[in-house]
Amino acid sequence: MSQSKTAGPVPEDKTAEEEQPRSPREIRLVMVGLVVTMLLAMLDNLIVGTAMPTIVGDLGGAEHLSWVVTAYTLATAASTPIWGKLGDMYGRKGTFLTSIVIFLVGSALSGLSQNMNELIGFRAVQGLGAGGLMVGVMSIMGALVPPRDRGKYQGMFAAVMALATIGGPLVGGFITDHLSWHWTFYINLPLGVVALAVVIVTLKLPKVRSTAKIDYLGAILLTVGITSLVLITTWGGQQYAWGSKEILGLAALAAASLIAFCYVEQRVEEPMLPLTLFKNLNFTLVSIIGFVVGFVMFGSTVFLPLYQQIVQGASATNSGLLLMPMMFGMLVISLVVGQAVTKTGKYRIYPIIGTIVMTGGMVLLSTMGTGTSSFTSACWMIVLGAGMGFLMQITMLVAQNSVELKDMGVASSTATLFRTIGGSFGVALFGALFNNRVTDTMKEKLGDQAGAGGGVKDPGQMSPAALRKLPENIQDAYHHAVSNGMHTVFLWGAGVAVIAIAAALFLREVPLRGTGKGEKPAEASLEAAAV
Repeated sequence: MSQSKTAGPVPEDKTAEEEQPRSPREIRLVMVGLVVTMLLAMLDNLIVGTAMPTIVGDLGGAEHLSWVVTAYTLATAASTPIWGKLGDMYGRKGTFLTSIVIFLVGSALSGLSQNMNELIGFRAVQGLGAGGLMVGVMSIMGALVPPRDRGKYQGMFAAVMALATIGGPLVGGFITDHLSWHWTFYINLPLGVVALAVVIVTLKLPKVRSTAKIDYLGAILLTVGITSLVLITTWGGQQYAWGSKEILGLAALAAASLIAFCYVEQRVEEPMLPLTLFKNLNFTLVSIIGFVVGFVMFGSTVFLPLYQQIVQGASATNSGLLLMPMMFGMLVISLVVGQAVTKTGKYRIYPIIGTIVMTGGMVLLSTMGTGTSSFTSACWMIVLGAGMGFLMQITMLVAQNSVELKDMGVASSTATLFRTIGGSFGVALFGALFNNRVTDTMKEKLGDQAGAGGGVKDPGQMSPAALRKLPENIQDAYHHAVSNGMHTVFLWGAGVAVIAIAAALFLREVPLRGTGKGEKPAEASLEAAAV
């Protein structure tokens, strides 16, 4: 793979410290700070989401409710690739610490908000910092630990993901009920201080300087493109019709800005996202797989609890626990695969197995109906989680193994960005399919009486408590409608997942960089995967 010879990030020491083997003790100490930071990044939205009804009741401005989430999501997605590039150019430790500080400042200000407009603005600040948290964790991990050895620590991140998904709503509910909604933001501060202290003391990376200019135009164009895409998926079918001038205008803006971005990136000295990375077949393929994983995972986590609460009558109080079977499957398989990759150095078979199992899980979940037991649905969730367990860490590992150390931040941010955008599209498409199927079923079952069921146009707002107050025939119709909606969502999801199977089959088994003697240099391994 051809690499640019232009002035770029250069370690001040010819023997870059990032390339030196680290002792297990040194890595474990740094991992404490990275794990706490990852927990911060994943917990926030889950905790805040639980407290949103209380926040709206206190601050008012319910009409701006969606912007509390959208502002955070937009800032996170738009800043992710920028953080990755800045880390490559000016040093990962400094940019990582900066992102933590910005996230904590945004958290403190959000907790102090006196009205909804302030909260939206401060959530954007918080999201700006959050964009660098996950990228920083992954790129520092990639710099410290060779891909061959990364499986030893991979389970930590899978465990954090499972813990955040299950524990976030529980913690949010407890804080809201026993303290106040302000503490859903303040809780980030002690965790963030711990992460800052650990990273400052334990993380030793070489100082990096860059003689190249920052690609400001590329950053602006990429930000506009990403922002437009996220707004399309957020507003489409909800605030505006898919064929409305607002959505079509955003689509045109996204296309124009991304085309211009590609043009600019081929002509600047130090591109924000080097397009040459996509000449590497493995990098391109795992980006596609990552997009599909985000598409499937976020879509599933949004609609599975709805089915379990409405159709199966599960309690909404501990909604995070409803996803435990899926997280259990993801965690166990991720641990096993990580150890296997470390032991053998082979990885190609796991994305193939994972995409097939993930697709099978989606097909199984599409068979759920009004009579499906909680045990059966839990089994199908385990299958889906197992499929994603094969993929969650492997896609990042292959992406990082496909680039040189100097591009570790860009590789990490690109992999994260594709998964994030995939999640946005998954939720939007699944939501449109689900709503349409529910509406059609309610009309088929009830005819003109369908409107009396409420929530036909927005089924997600039909709470189990409100449903129980309606006549029995409407309850039964709604149960069937939700089941049919789930069938449509997961069947379409399985169709999209087939794309990931095709991508996985074309992956090449490129040797993982490691600490063993006699292995190929990084450049040789990268050349083997280049198109």
